[in-house]
Amino acid sequence: MGASAIMFCYQCQETTKNAGCDLLRGICGKDERVANLQDYLLYALKGLAAVAVRGQESGVTDPATDHFMAQALFATLTNVNFDAERIYQLTKETFARRDALRSRVHAARHAAGLQCKTPLPAAAGQSADGDIEAYVALGACFSSTINKHSDPDIQSMRELLTYGLKGLAAYCDHAYVLDHGDPSLLAFLHQGLAATLNDELGLNDLIQLSMRCGELGVQAMALLDTANTGRFGDPEPTSVSLGVRPDAPGILISGHDLLDLYDLLRQTEGTGVLVYTHGEMLPAHAYPVFKAFPHLAGNYGGAWWDQQRDFAAFNGPILMTTNCLQTPRDSYRERIFTTGMVGFSGLPHIADRAPGGQKDFSPLIEMALQSQPPLELETGSVMVGFARKAVLDNAGAVLEAVQNGAIKRFVVMAGCDGRQKEREYYTEVAAQLPQDAIILTAGCAKYRYNKLNLGNIGPFPRVLDAGQCNDSYSLVVVAQALAQAVGAEHINDLPISYDIAWYEQKAVLVLLSLLHLGVKGIRLGPTLPAFLSPNVAAFLVQNFAIKGIGNASEDVAAMMAGA
Repeated sequence: MGASAIMFCYQCQETTKNAGCDLLRGICGKDERVANLQDYLLYALKGLAAVAVRGQESGVTDPATDHFMAQALFATLTNVNFDAERIYQLTKETFARRDALRSRVHAARHAAGLQCKTPLPAAAGQSADGDIEAYVALGACFSSTINKHSDPDIQSMRELLTYGLKGLAAYCDHAYVLDHGDPSLLAFLHQGLAATLNDELGLNDLIQLSMRCGELGVQAMALLDTANTGRFGDPEPTSVSLGVRPDAPGILISGHDLLDLYDLLRQTEGTGVLVYTHGEMLPAHAYPVFKAFPHLAGNYGGAWWDQQRDFAAFNGPILMTTNCLQTPRDSYRERIFTTGMVGFSGLPHIADRAPGGQKDFSPLIEMALQSQPPLELETGSVMVGFARKAVLDNAGAVLEAVQNGAIKRFVVMAGCDGRQKEREYYTEVAAQLPQDAIILTAGCAKYRYNKLNLGNIGPFPRVLDAGQCNDSYSLVVVAQALAQAVGAEHINDLPISYDIAWYEQKAVLVLLSLLHLGVKGIRLGPTLPAFLSPNVAAFLVQNFAIKGIGNASEDVAAMMAGA
């Protein structure tokens, strides 16, 4: 076995020429060493998964290893971890956990007199020996995209399932940080990954597993919703400042981890340091617990892809809590910290909190006290906080607006933002939608249009921001409640269209979740995933009416006509 290229990756939307990054460095910024190490980590996790599934069949489980699977899989998402040494250590731990679990499973089966009908796959027995350079070389050899299945459609479905599982792992880890877990979700991470090694599974088997992944995606997002609202309260419609307070230094927090924000706010109380959110942390301002901190000053900058501009202008320290990290520039490299599963070689890392404790953010606070206030990038405000409870509490007004024609259509424009010029399409769609259309959004895709002056329909702004990408769950709950209120048999019968932007693997899970719910007619852009074979893409078109985006004016006309 050997690699046909220095690296190959096509898991994100911005992959080179919508075909695959196969040079020295990916569009995301990871080099070939990190790419190959991540490939080897994924291969090792598949071996661990196969052993864990054998353990499930034998009554042998290890909850700590189950959670580790979610964390390690999360580390392979786009823009999460660029630290070669940490990826290497995660792979070594994967092998150690695999071997320990395999010994327990073997002992249990031997004691029960059970015979193994099928051998474990090679990944379950791959040697753990080797230094980091050996792992780099092995990653190039064992990459699933290098050693492809002979059937391109099965290979495509394996990739779709794998990326959905990565999204599921991320949401599981977010929930577990807040002490909310579901063993069935972690068990499926093992089952799904192990299935990608099973040559006996055909196309229909993998399709069913992908739909199951979508079903559990809804379950995971509901779990995370419960975790967030149980800890921080239900989001409330809130106006968030986009400017800065020029008389005090600040700390900028980005990513998705609300508990990190809570720890940071508590530790900065009374210090004179302000806290600003960035990117997907914008929705935090709507939670009652965070609104109680007067030094939560506002939101700074835009979506993740603009961070190199935003971070350079901020002047103070920056904390990256989850995915959405770009290669740091020299202008702020000395001011950026990582935590959780995020990593980048050479950046200081804030260690995990002890059970029941807090993370120690004192290095950021000390740096902030020596920093200048941030430069102002913009002024004004945006509205957030239109999650499920806020909308459903006003269900009567929404229903009345639908019935009297004030609202003719809901357009779900959730998902991810990115760098490509083609994403201006979403700004154009938002601007061209007629005044009787409401935009439902979640995720960083909103930064393409949430600062436009689109007006209101009655008491509602025309952009209803439900929150982070995981809060797509809120949009589903709202649609289901609306369908019930108007007597529709299915949400597809509502005056609702889906114009989704995707970038990384959380968005893949959200897509699978929508497909599991039977949503049809989704527009997906800016491009369809490169890992979809022509036949798999045709299957999605035929069975779910998925379509690519087109001209903004034509798409707006089609959506308003129900097409």
